[in-house]
Amino acid sequence: MTPPVSIPAVQFEAVSFSYGGPVVVEDASFEIEQGGFVSIVGPNGGGKTTLVKLMLGLLQAQSGTIQVFGKSPAVCGSRLGYTPQFLTVDFSFPLSVLDVVLMGRIRRRQLWYTKADTAAARSALETMQLTDCVHEPFRNLSGGQRQRVLIARAVCGEPDILVLDEPTNNIDSQSEEILYDILTELNRRMTIVMVSHDIGFVSRCVTNVICVHRTVAVHSTAELDGKAIHQLYGHSDMKLVLHG
Repeated sequence: MTPPVSIPAVQFEAVSFSYGGPVVVEDASFEIEQGGFVSIVGPNGGGKTTLVKLMLGLLQAQSGTIQVFGKSPAVCGSRLGYTPQFLTVDFSFPLSVLDVVLMGRIRRRQLWYTKADTAAARSALETMQLTDCVHEPFRNLSGGQRQRVLIARAVCGEPDILVLDEPTNNIDSQSEEILYDILTELNRRMTIVMVSHDIGFVSRCVTNVICVHRTVAVHSTAELDGKAIHQLYGHSDMKLVLHG
C-alpha cells in the first residue's frame, strides 16, 4: 500500500505583498514540513515579519495562495502559537506569571478558566523550566525569563506550529542555552518557525533556513555559507560560525 502523502504544515505559492508602496514580499514559494524546525533570516526591512504575519493570517496576500495544513490560515488560526518580537506591557498592572500564560487559553474558554486551562498553563511553565515562578509578578522576571513566559503562553494553547519572532533578542548567553534545549525538546511534538538574526543560534537548531530579502530562497543549514550570508545581508566582513 502506498503511504499517505503528508500535507505540508505551511505552503506558500507565488505569494506577493506590499503595504501600498514597494513590494515587500515578491513571488514567494516554499513549504515547511510537519515536524520541521526552520528559521526565517534576512536583513531589517527585508520582509521577515511580513512573511510571518501572512503565515498567521494577520495579513492577506495580494497574489498567490497560502495554506496551513492544507487550509486557509484564517481557518487554522488555533493551530498556530505566536510569540511576537515586541510586547507592550503596563508593568504597574499586577499580573502573575500564571496570569500571563493563561492568556494563551483565551480562545478556549468562555466565562472563566477551567481546571484544564490551569493544568495546561502549569504544564507549559514546566516545559519552559519556570515552575518556581508560577506566582511571581511578571514584572520581576529577567529578560530571558520573560521571553520563556511568553513562549509558554503560546505553548499553552497546544499549537501544532509554534512561531517565534526574534526569541533570542535581549537575552544573555545562559538564557540562550536554556532556550536552545527547550526548543529542541518542543520540536519533538510541534513544528517550529523562528525568525532570527542570530545565525550562530540558527545553525545549531534548524535544518532549513528561509532567506528573505523581498524574494525568498530556502537553504539547508549546511548550505548557509559566508557567500550566502554576504548576498543576503550585503556585509563583506561577515563570517558564519557553525556550532557543534
